[in-house]
Amino acid sequence: MHRPLIIGIAGGTASGKTSIANSIQEEFKSKLTVLRHDNYYKNFSNLDFDERAKLNYDHPNTYETSLLIQHIKALKNNIPIETPIYSFEEHLRTKRTKKLLPTPIIIVEGILIFENRELRDLLDIKIFVDTDADIRILRRIERDIKQRGRSLDSVINQYKATVRPMHIEFVEPSKRFADIIIPRGGNNVVGIEMILARIRSNL
Repeated sequence: MHRPLIIGIAGGTASGKTSIANSIQEEFKSKLTVLRHDNYYKNFSNLDFDERAKLNYDHPNTYETSLLIQHIKALKNNIPIETPIYSFEEHLRTKRTKKLLPTPIIIVEGILIFENRELRDLLDIKIFVDTDADIRILRRIERDIKQRGRSLDSVINQYKATVRPMHIEFVEPSKRFADIIIPRGGNNVVGIEMILARIRSNL
């Protein structure tokens, strides 16, 4: 297999990163593998649930980014990987893993993937999804309550305590490293088509 095309999709919480990744996956199907930075949270199994719930999950230090980098390099060298599976309900990395095979396209998705230089340098195309903060917080509330078993108060408190400050400190400044900035996330049909055309030209 030729060297894979590695695409990074960054942006704030609930900005539409997954929607864009899904649009690319729908187009290229079996030619594509998705790595989500959120699955690489460090394993804090030594802490009880209440202690884990208080951690700052929007800070770079809570991720095992070195493992993600190792996995990207393995896929680049045509070596399958076992990616971690993370439980947002338990704030804990599960004991299960998911086998991912090398493919011509690799998508790396997460809020902080442009913050780490070594990770950033592995990306051939860097996309930043730029969505207004009021839209993002509403999407996050809906997602975390429906999909992650959180209460409204816990979502709002976490947003004020860590999500917003870390966005300002780490996520928003990383936008300067992007090759492409897509406003409005998955609703930007023209932007998504531009990305798909760029990928087609590189395959």
